[in-house]
Amino acid sequence: MEALREATAELTVYVHPSNAADVRLAVSRQLSTLLFSYEDRFDGVLLSHEVEFEGDNEDVLDGLVPYFGVPVTANMLLFSPQPEMILEGKVEMLGKESIHAIVLGVFSAAIMADDIPEMFKFKRRGHGGKFISQSDKRHVIKKGSMIRFSVKRVDTEMNCHITGSLMPPHTGCMRWLSVHDAEYASEISSGKRKPRDHTKSEQKVQGRTTANREDSMVNSERPRKSRKRAVGE
Repeated sequence: MEALREATAELTVYVHPSNAADVRLAVSRQLSTLLFSYEDRFDGVLLSHEVEFEGDNEDVLDGLVPYFGVPVTANMLLFSPQPEMILEGKVEMLGKESIHAIVLGVFSAAIMADDIPEMFKFKRRGHGGKFISQSDKRHVIKKGSMIRFSVKRVDTEMNCHITGSLMPPHTGCMRWLSVHDAEYASEISSGKRKPRDHTKSEQKVQGRTTANREDSMVNSERPRKSRKRAVGE
């Protein structure tokens, strides 16, 4: 999936003296507080991390409680959707005016009526319903379907709530696309996704963040390099 990428960040985690007996655990716990929440400095949502310790403790902070700094290198997996990226999700709910899906089992996405092609007609069946393409009635989107869609907007204040669209080519029900869309079928057979020009190959982490914990803080002031990771769901 395009929006998944790996990144390496050089961080300094400030640890409370009460955790000096197990610094590795304190650092791991602190970074884990950032999981599944959007971080501006990483330009994405942290999904997982592995930490490598660089050396001895340094940079003791002044104050009543002398926190000590632990320099680490964090290898991170980030979810960083951007407009025009192609994502994949599972339909959880749909109606005549919208389709709602879940990406990676965590992130919500909504496709409104204006972004659903006119060739799709909604047919209600009992308490459910489905969208059926008038150009090929085998192309069906219903609850439980896996779909490909384009990103229109990302609301980071809502932890990466995504507004999507089925208007661009090579979008729709993934089962149908795997048979009837040559480009998507080629991507599946080759086991890779095409890179996008707007994906940043190098970014910087700047500023200092204090977490809502009393035992440690994270300071990230040195540059990091990141590269996109092509992963299929």
